[in-house]
Amino acid sequence: MARMHTRRRGSSGSDKPATDENPEWSDVDAEDIESRVVELAEQGHDPSIIGLKLRDEGVKGVPVPDVKLATGKKLTEILEEHDAAAEYPEDLRNLMAQAVRLRDHMEENGQDYQNKRALQNTESKIRRLANYYRGDEIDEEFTYTYERAAELLDDE
Repeated sequence: MARMHTRRRGSSGSDKPATDENPEWSDVDAEDIESRVVELAEQGHDPSIIGLKLRDEGVKGVPVPDVKLATGKKLTEILEEHDAAAEYPEDLRNLMAQAVRLRDHMEENGQDYQNKRALQNTESKIRRLANYYRGDEIDEEFTYTYERAAELLDDE
């Protein structure tokens, strides 16, 4: 994967195993998985953390290696069905949190040009991602502002 704001090439990530069926050792009922997903979401966990918990802790002691193979639905689809989905997608929310932290840092450290550049790059990524999600996952009128991001993070 190429990096967005550097000249370096990115390191390659690991690929998931190429399989289209759930392993026989993970025979958890789809309804149990869905109820556990909703339970973890209500505890305030993000989708990526829910997936890790299902992989590591499992449901009733049995690990769930892949929610989509086990239930036929993506984790975020399950959350949407049960009205437990977050207002903004997790990647966008994480970028906004990073931008808020950087902006707060810049207010105290105005001469930190390295982090000033990091803030510019992060806000650029937010705008690109907002364009990708606009109309589908987020409101058509959404525009990123520091105030909106800070308000969103205060609500959580």
